[in-house]
Amino acid sequence: MEKLLLQLLYITQGEENMKKLMLGNEAVARGAYEAGVSVASAYPGTPSTEITENIAKYDDIYSEWAPNEKVALEVAIGSSIAGARAICSMKHVGLNVAADPLFTVSYSGVNGGLVIMVADDPGMHSSQNEQDSRFYARASKVPMLEPSDSQECKDYVKEAFSISEEFDCPVLVRLSTRISHSQSTVELGERLNYHLKPYIKDFNKYVMMPAMARKRHLEVEKRMSALKEYSDSSSLNSIEWGDKSIGVITSGVAYQYAKEAFGNVCYLKIGLVYPLPEKLIAQFAGEVKTLYVVEELEPFIENQIKKMGIKVIGKECLPVTGELGAEIIRERLLGQKPPANAPAKEAVPVRPPVMCPGCPHRGMFYVLKKLRLNVSGDIGCYTLGALPPTEAMDTCICMGASVGVAHGMEMARGRDFSNKTVAVIGDSTFIHSGITGLIDVVYNKGNSTVIILDNSITGMTGHQHNPTTGFTIKGEPTKQVDLVKLAQAVGVERVRVEDPFDISGFESAVKEEINADGPSVIISQRPCALLKNVKFEGPLRINDALCKKCRKCLSVGCPAIVDKGGFIKVNEALCVGCGLCTKVCSFNAFEKAGDSNERA
Repeated sequence: MEKLLLQLLYITQGEENMKKLMLGNEAVARGAYEAGVSVASAYPGTPSTEITENIAKYDDIYSEWAPNEKVALEVAIGSSIAGARAICSMKHVGLNVAADPLFTVSYSGVNGGLVIMVADDPGMHSSQNEQDSRFYARASKVPMLEPSDSQECKDYVKEAFSISEEFDCPVLVRLSTRISHSQSTVELGERLNYHLKPYIKDFNKYVMMPAMARKRHLEVEKRMSALKEYSDSSSLNSIEWGDKSIGVITSGVAYQYAKEAFGNVCYLKIGLVYPLPEKLIAQFAGEVKTLYVVEELEPFIENQIKKMGIKVIGKECLPVTGELGAEIIRERLLGQKPPANAPAKEAVPVRPPVMCPGCPHRGMFYVLKKLRLNVSGDIGCYTLGALPPTEAMDTCICMGASVGVAHGMEMARGRDFSNKTVAVIGDSTFIHSGITGLIDVVYNKGNSTVIILDNSITGMTGHQHNPTTGFTIKGEPTKQVDLVKLAQAVGVERVRVEDPFDISGFESAVKEEINADGPSVIISQRPCALLKNVKFEGPLRINDALCKKCRKCLSVGCPAIVDKGGFIKVNEALCVGCGLCTKVCSFNAFEKAGDSNERA
């Protein structure tokens, strides 16, 4: 009864002052809302995507998906200069794309608060590298905060806006996969009634020509000195006293692992990871007997402490790759191995990632493998085409790289090699950074064939709209980029749209284009099988009387088709009935489920 009354109280009072279980990313969005943010811009990238998806639920905030992270940050910078509080979100490799405006806005400073969220991915759950974004803070001379749970995600975002405006600079807030995608309770607050700051023309501050930039660099150095003093007194950095035989300096999710591993010892929890609170660190180090630094990836904090002349134990014992955990810390730092009678971990069968049943990319990769082509790939669901059984992708470097890589291969090895090479790139990735590569091919008289995989959505990060879908982040209709006209506009004369499930037609198209003179674009157009408006006729199965067990159907790599050793079977729970298998079967052995006797 008491619980029911409490729930009713929350309902009558609204969201403010209630507690809610939230993902870290969701809490960041709430923090932006409570901080009075007016503008949010981002490009989706795991593990940061849900930040802007949740911000879009607040009607008080203008939110958008930008074509790429550089544009997203530029939009946020413009909003800040105009006097609004603005937030920009991306994953760690997205910060590489946004680095150009980041380094310069550090010089120009801000007007309204500007916060840049960056989500690192230790362990590479969904990324092509494990870079440590803390080095960007140091290189660009921008302060960086690092929360360790969802409540801090909300609180630190609000604090970051205050720091941004107090010190006239952008502020980076670093997350990691475990913080972004873990849930903990968050106490909700009211939205700040933030008034736009006056916009005043000031070319000495915002126009970074060399003469102005030299002066602004001096301001950056003054700011860094002031931030160092602020760091020592900030509540973002705190000491938790315990058994003084051991002291642990840590931050972010590593703080949670350290607490679990060490128990009741002393902790210096650093929330402002750049610049570090050197006086507080020296004070803490003087109070403990043995000092450890626990942090994921690079020895960013450790190296700075050692530079101060303080002896610490850290990366000589802990790994610089992958995620940490309490077990790793206990074993590597405390020498505690799991007890002999500890239950053995069950061997979990390996489940490699695969393209979904009905994926439109599967037919395209089947053709490319059949033709034995060199395929420069890109970032997206289709990167899975590199894995068996398709094994039809040779390279994957970064967003948009496939086009430039294909052109580079041609320039290195000549026209004959080009006739056996194609680039594959998703529609969203093409808009992100593939267009410039295509312009380079045309301008420099290349001969590359580029296949744009138009599946009507940004699939890899969870179905976000992009400029080619015709809808905004809020689902509102907008202008839709015409990929055919776009390719023609940059000078590609041979542009065609093909259905990748029309195996013979797609194969003929690829053969024609790789042997044609000049660059060409094939738009492989079929919507993602997971979209709500995509309907198939239902699962198929194999007629054993017609199946010759040639196993050709396995070459398409559909997870619904299973080799049982003595026979081939369709897992009807997985099969969507896309019919691609019927295009490669020479014996018409596939039929609708229920049309004939089924093998038990």
